[in-house]
Amino acid sequence: MVLWAALLMAYFCWGLNGAAAGSTGLERIGKCHRRCSQDLRCKSKPDYMFRPPCKDLPVGLNTSSTLHNVSLSTVMRCEGRQECSLHLRIRTVLQLSESVHGVSICTMSPVMMERCQTISFTKASRERMNGLKVEVEDDCTVVSPSQQVQVTVETVPRYCDSAWTGAYQAPDCSSEDLRRHVPECITGRLSYTVNPEKKELSVNVSEMLEGHNYQLRLCHKGFICFGTVASALIKKEQPVKSATLPYSHLSPCLCIEGWSTVMDAPRVQVCPFKERVEELWTGITFDPFEENLIWEPACPVTAVVSLCQKREESVCVDLPGSSQNISREKIIFSKVDPHPELCVKFTAGSRSWTRCPFADRRLRAWEVVVATGEGRDKVNILSQVTATFSVGLCAKSAASHECQVNETRSLHLEKHNAVDLNLGGESCTMCVQVKRLDAKFAATITECLEQCNESPHVRPSIAHHTTRDLTWVVAASVCLSGIIVLALVLHALLTVHQKRKQKGNRVCSSRKQIDCALNCVVSGLKTQPILHGKVLKPDPPQCENNEKANLISN
Repeated sequence: MVLWAALLMAYFCWGLNGAAAGSTGLERIGKCHRRCSQDLRCKSKPDYMFRPPCKDLPVGLNTSSTLHNVSLSTVMRCEGRQECSLHLRIRTVLQLSESVHGVSICTMSPVMMERCQTISFTKASRERMNGLKVEVEDDCTVVSPSQQVQVTVETVPRYCDSAWTGAYQAPDCSSEDLRRHVPECITGRLSYTVNPEKKELSVNVSEMLEGHNYQLRLCHKGFICFGTVASALIKKEQPVKSATLPYSHLSPCLCIEGWSTVMDAPRVQVCPFKERVEELWTGITFDPFEENLIWEPACPVTAVVSLCQKREESVCVDLPGSSQNISREKIIFSKVDPHPELCVKFTAGSRSWTRCPFADRRLRAWEVVVATGEGRDKVNILSQVTATFSVGLCAKSAASHECQVNETRSLHLEKHNAVDLNLGGESCTMCVQVKRLDAKFAATITECLEQCNESPHVRPSIAHHTTRDLTWVVAASVCLSGIIVLALVLHALLTVHQKRKQKGNRVCSSRKQIDCALNCVVSGLKTQPILHGKVLKPDPPQCENNEKANLISN
């Protein structure tokens, strides 16, 4: 009993599942047919291509009462699990009369010529069922997924103003039923795993078209999917339908595309990184010769791109006139000053991203250097390019972080040159604002002084020393180093000479009592000057037991 109950339960569940599956898919037919209802005997034959002109309606025949409720639908006929075809079902209700012998059904589409079929009633049936409504159905017209068909239904004979015309479009391959069973819609199913360390995508294929190879590739999806070099072919004989595809960089439009190797095969696409929109804001390049900042989106995107200057607390202030709307074309900002504080801002919808391509300072064209010397700060501008600068003095107040410019002037620097700003009488609240004037998009740099003259009565002013080439600074440093080395060598030689002299003096000390006295006398006699009749006695020599010279008068 338990076994029978289990079988009954399984049968009941299977019946429910089958009904549910049938409700979500197309109706199946074993074979196509053309039929008439209510015991109306009819037969069909192809209609002639060139039909005769229409006839006038006979008396008593009303167009609106002849054809009723024409409906169009799609059914599916299968010969195997993946060998199903779509058929257009045309159904109409017709009121019989002596003047109507049958129905003509014609179909035509942009890809096929008009095809007509006549369904005629026997004379006995017409007489027996005169005045009754009968149903005529035809489902032998094969259509393709998404195909548009024009359908014309009219009476036989063909009466003027008695035809019904309508248009119909077959279901497309988005239907799950078609994707599983109709060859034109079978794309296979793709699943994947990402290996970010190796930059690889492992792709598995299931439900691919039986008896055919399968092609995989990576592509960038736009209006069409542009292929990359990564591709693979899965043989139909492979027991495991999988392949590995390498990628170079991530982007939201990087997709896996797969299709069966048959003519006009449909394709399936899976985009693993479609949510990673932040990957779009990379690939910014700079041309240092033309000073052009270039960015080309890797994927089609609608956004606003602008230049901004980085401030404190991660705030980036937009530069005036720098906003550009983009969709898929290249963005170029011309005459850009490559300063570390200059950044690119991308805005898509309500979100914004900022990238600073010059933050590494490798392309820094100029800089402001504040050096402390002699109890005060000195400001230098060093430039690696020929440029014109605006230099201004400004003061910061305690109530505002903005710097109010008091005085400005322009300076021109040649390539690899420097200028020393002489800020005479600057106060401790003063700052220097510098900006390139020959660039269309440039950052304004503010440097404030730390050590300065705190006298409040002195008015700040801007002056600058003569521009000097940086190469002369290097040469002067080399010469100074040479002088220091030469002085050290001379000092060493002088030390050796003094030691040798001291050694000679020790030899002379034994004869000091005899020679020294004699030398002192001779020295004294030779150096006595005469001053107004007097002899000036010199200072006594540094000898022991010597006699003092006296001042001798005449």
